[in-house]
Amino acid sequence: MNKPERFRPPSVDTVLRSPGGEVAIARHGRAAATEAVRRVLEQLRGGGQPLASSPEEISRTVLDWLEERGRPSQRPVINLTGTVLHTNLGRALLAEEAIEAVVTAMRAPTNLEYAIETGQRGERDAHVRELIRELTGAEDALLVNNNASAVLLVLNTFAREREAIVSRGELIEIGGAFRMPDIMSRAGALLREIGTTNRTHLRDYAEAIGPQTGLLMKVHTSNYVVQGFTAEVEPAELAKLAREHGLPFVDDLGSGTLVDLSRWGLRKEKTVQDALKGGADLVTFSGDKLLGGPQAGIVAGRKDLVARLAKNPLKRALRLDKLRLAALEATLRLYRAPDSLAQRLPTLRLFTRKPAELRALAERLQPQLAAALGAGWIVDPIDCASQIGSGALPLETLPSAGLAIKPAGKAAGSAVEKLAAAFRAVPVPIIGRIAQGALIFDLRCLEDEALFAGQLDALNAEPGDGLA
Repeated sequence: MNKPERFRPPSVDTVLRSPGGEVAIARHGRAAATEAVRRVLEQLRGGGQPLASSPEEISRTVLDWLEERGRPSQRPVINLTGTVLHTNLGRALLAEEAIEAVVTAMRAPTNLEYAIETGQRGERDAHVRELIRELTGAEDALLVNNNASAVLLVLNTFAREREAIVSRGELIEIGGAFRMPDIMSRAGALLREIGTTNRTHLRDYAEAIGPQTGLLMKVHTSNYVVQGFTAEVEPAELAKLAREHGLPFVDDLGSGTLVDLSRWGLRKEKTVQDALKGGADLVTFSGDKLLGGPQAGIVAGRKDLVARLAKNPLKRALRLDKLRLAALEATLRLYRAPDSLAQRLPTLRLFTRKPAELRALAERLQPQLAAALGAGWIVDPIDCASQIGSGALPLETLPSAGLAIKPAGKAAGSAVEKLAAAFRAVPVPIIGRIAQGALIFDLRCLEDEALFAGQLDALNAEPGDGLA
């Protein structure tokens, strides 16, 4: 019996000198290409290849491996989850003006901390401070890298080794099991919780104030609502009590907004301006949620208190870089023209899309999607409800439309899970949600119809995808 011919690999140099090898070197460098050739040859030897593979065939495998390794880890996806401000998918999309500002700041040195008029050292927060003052009515403002950092800085400055008085019903947990009591602990503050989960009264705050009190704090329960037999203290009452005792009153808005959302048919959410008018000495809020900008934490309020925050050594550790400052400045400038905000700010534009527009989009995409999936799947346009997301307006849903995909003539089970995985495997991953045995694509966040349709060919091209 004749033994199968053993695999006789070409040399590394032979593969590198092939046309494919030269392309690999040009794109990825000689060192990376050489290492990749050695890896592929070793795999071929270990796999017991019966016949020799040509240098060109090996170089194509090498190039595929290098291209896959060189693909960015963070890349665009199509968000069809129905959650507009999806934390796991990067929250707010930036306005074109903000994107242009970031690109400009990336391409050249900037006056980040340089006062052009005087030729002296400048201060980076100055690029947005006046805008925040103008839009909110605050005396002063300060920037850090997210709202949790803003709260951390405030607590560390005014309540380090002192008590921060907070209602028990406001000791929230945000995404990733990140809890307000933990932030207080890391800030060096002593938590003094008062009242009960559903009811807290002014007397609870008054009775808790003592020599160790550092501040009174109100935390916006942005990611849940307590209903029924409830009571909470109005900010104006807390502000008055704080002033009587010479204490700062801090209102943590969390997501934060600078405009009354009810003008676009959404539920009214307390704005930063409302919080300041309500008597808050300091207001903390995010830049990348309802505001629609880059990740940032903003503290606005009394000038003397903001000055103390700026002197805290933690401020330097938490500061924003020039790119996010550029994006935030450009975003805030859009708020000077609120009448055009829904067209120019992506977050608000997505919030305000009409159900009829989304239903028409679902009906246009349905036949394309059905054809791509084949007879084994049923694709139906549906009405659905989108969410704001990122802990903002937890009870607010937006009437929307989308597509529901179910297996034809068989139980859903793992088939729908496999389908969702197949959509995640296309060049621009399509992310939906699974509910009631179907893969749901909520179309509220789909603005590039052609991009979605362009992924369907790749979906069909996947071998062994189990879609039929």
